[in-house]
Amino acid sequence: MVVKQISRKITVFQGRTAPEEALLVGYGALIEALGLRLPLPTVLTLVSSKKRVYNTPEWRVLSSSYAPDDTLYGHLVFALKYEGINLLFFKKLFERVEKSTIESWIKSEPLGQYSRRIWFLYEWLLQQNLDMPDLKGGNYVLLIDEKLQYASSVSVNSSRHRIKNNLTGTVNFCPLIFKTDKLEAFINENLSEKTSSVIKDIHKDILLRTSVFLMLKDSKASFTIEGETPTHNRAIRWGRAIGQAGRNPLSTKELLRLQQAVIENSRFVKLGYREQGGFIGEHDRTTGEPIPEHISARWQDIKPLMDGLLETASMLEENQFNPVLTAAEIAFGFIFIHPFVDGNGRIHRYIVHHLLSKMNFTPQGIIFPVSAAILERIDDYRNVLESFSHPLLDFIEWKKTPDNNIEVLNSTIDFYRYFDATLMAEFLFECVDFTITKVIPQEVDYIQKFDAMKIWLDNEFQMPDKTIALLVRFLEQGNGKFSKRAKENELPPLKEKEIEEIEEKYAFYFEK
Repeated sequence: MVVKQISRKITVFQGRTAPEEALLVGYGALIEALGLRLPLPTVLTLVSSKKRVYNTPEWRVLSSSYAPDDTLYGHLVFALKYEGINLLFFKKLFERVEKSTIESWIKSEPLGQYSRRIWFLYEWLLQQNLDMPDLKGGNYVLLIDEKLQYASSVSVNSSRHRIKNNLTGTVNFCPLIFKTDKLEAFINENLSEKTSSVIKDIHKDILLRTSVFLMLKDSKASFTIEGETPTHNRAIRWGRAIGQAGRNPLSTKELLRLQQAVIENSRFVKLGYREQGGFIGEHDRTTGEPIPEHISARWQDIKPLMDGLLETASMLEENQFNPVLTAAEIAFGFIFIHPFVDGNGRIHRYIVHHLLSKMNFTPQGIIFPVSAAILERIDDYRNVLESFSHPLLDFIEWKKTPDNNIEVLNSTIDFYRYFDATLMAEFLFECVDFTITKVIPQEVDYIQKFDAMKIWLDNEFQMPDKTIALLVRFLEQGNGKFSKRAKENELPPLKEKEIEEIEEKYAFYFEK
């Protein structure tokens, strides 16, 4: 393949406004020059004529001294060196570029670290060998540059390429996460130890009751996120399921068990992996035609995708990869695949609980109410989901089915295998931090205040627990005051002075 020009000067590129007129290089330039059908990387790279280097949320700007040779190989080397590994890009590239071209690159620099990375990626992604002999010498090179992206601490040597494979997944499912200042700050803060510090002085009885309340809080929040209002018993049952997170290995059988726990009544929902198309969105009110916001993986691809996801989860757990990064890759991978007709959202959030517990991030007996934290930041959550879903819509071909579902017409499996999970990881870390610093302390504080109020009511009136709970609930609803209706119809026989005294004590315990 001959491409005469790769890079060009831009001020706007596919809807993105550049911070200055500069030369588009690396992945962005290659995607355009080759006409590759895939979403753009979150950050694109420019080479400026000005002697300065800086970053914005969408752009990496380098000085002219960084400019690559304006050839396919020159831009590939540049991308690997400064932009990290983009597996989806390389899969699309290898499907587009002739095998002989790739072999010529490797033959020109057989011991070059970047040519060896390209060689390894070709044979790993396509599961077929190039017509090249095994290398006989040369130092081993890490595949993932750990200055740019998070890598597995356990690598597998490929003697053929003299490459150490430190990818955080398998060929069937391998999202990658870039190192960012935000993620590095969270990791260095050691949130697991921070949790232990928060709860270390809390009495075991208080901690146990806090955990029970948190499970119910998280269960209700998870239903609310899905736009449902469950019965109290249904919320309790799902809360119990959340409380068991981490006990059973993550497997197809376990996911099917969880789906049954979520759905309960399967009269109108076929349980198990989908055997039809799937999307999230609306239907046109007039025609009933689907208007997708997210298109799920083709149902024919669900089993290989889910097998790959579960295999990667097991690998990351065994290799002791960071638990929050693991949860981001696996849980968001699950929701993007959307393997079930219904119940995906709650199981997606359950997977976060499961991995944080199984990988010993959360202290024993404590469940992080991740759904409650997500509900507090629901707009950010939607934005993170849409950062994956919306760009894909331009690359998925589909048609309407007779029942107003969708049927995907082109190959899309790689979109769900090889995505950038950086934004998902940052969001999940923020939720975990919010849980540790806000949700758990607030719940503990509430229980301690409730207990103090209960002891006073017991001493003064010898009230049963049920009545105490009722009084406190009325005071909460009335911002510290009993409503007229409560006084007339709901309260136990109390004198006006006693009612005022109870309101004063509530203010003393709960509002200080």
